[in-house]
Amino acid sequence: MSDRRPLMPKATAVWLVENTGLAFDQIAEFCGLHPLEVKGIADGDVAQGIKGMDPVTNGQLTREEIARAEKDSSYHLKLAESKVEIPQAAQTRKGPRYTPVSRRHDRPNAVLWLLRNHPELKDSQLMRLVGTTKPTIAQIRDRTHWNSAQLTPQDPVTLGLCSQVDLDAEVAKAARRIDRDRKDGGKGAEKAGTLIPAAETTAPASTNTAEILAPKEAAAAPEETPEQEQARVLAKLKGMSAKEDDAPSDE
Repeated sequence: MSDRRPLMPKATAVWLVENTGLAFDQIAEFCGLHPLEVKGIADGDVAQGIKGMDPVTNGQLTREEIARAEKDSSYHLKLAESKVEIPQAAQTRKGPRYTPVSRRHDRPNAVLWLLRNHPELKDSQLMRLVGTTKPTIAQIRDRTHWNSAQLTPQDPVTLGLCSQVDLDAEVAKAARRIDRDRKDGGKGAEKAGTLIPAAETTAPASTNTAEILAPKEAAAAPEETPEQEQARVLAKLKGMSAKEDDAPSDE
């Protein structure tokens, strides 16, 4: 399928829906839209107020090409070769999506629909799809929006706020992110604990805390010799005799 698209693809799709017997898939492929968008155009739910543009008049299609596609629903329409080089529109878009004034009152309903049906989407993705603001999304999620009681979930594609292609792309991106987070969730889960002091790790198994904390001097106390023991006993006896002599008499 060629990457070339007609000028004003939605207006071209409106004309093809109204003036040809082409299948929705053929129109969607030719104009770079989603089949549900084309169906919405046919039902009058999408592209209301957009005037159809004849691709035959501006040289983007031929009558023969349309007739051939009408006879074979699997045939892919080919854009006619233009003598003027037309630069392709940039695919990347920066900043929030522009929403027509007539559709801005539908944005809260679209946000509510996305929050209920695709809770995996980030606020930044909702902002890109609907063109709303982060505070508005938070208010709708927390039910603090000034019009919460009147909000009704509505598909943003049906409302014409975004295309099904854009919605599918954002949902797929969110799914990849969740899958990546799930795979990385088990890694690095264990946190390092406090290091055990070296005295505990190198001490023998029978060593207890009291032995570790006991002063080294107590463990290294020298033994008494017989002479020292005798001198200590005599000194104690002399002390006891001195106390008895100093004690007052009862007589």
